[in-house]
Amino acid sequence: VTGASFFVFSGALKSSSGYLAKSSIVEDGVMVQITAENMDALRQALREMKDFTITCGKVDAEDPQEHVHIQWVEDDKNFNKG
Repeated sequence: VTGASFFVFSGALKSSSGYLAKSSIVEDGVMVQITAENMDALRQALREMKDFTITCGKVDAEDPQEHVHIQWVEDDKNFNKG
């Protein structure tokens, strides 16, 4: 599990790259490169406030290397108050 100050989602990953998605740590955040099709699905999930999972790694890999899970949680209004 990795916590981050920010996330960047890039929909510029080409299907011909051989990757499902790629993630990397950028300063104190995470950048996730996904295909345009996956970006459309991510946008729809965010609009509908639904959880979404991005599988990272090579297309032909037996086991994916990483998963990026976007989860909606209960709003904690007392967090970081003041």
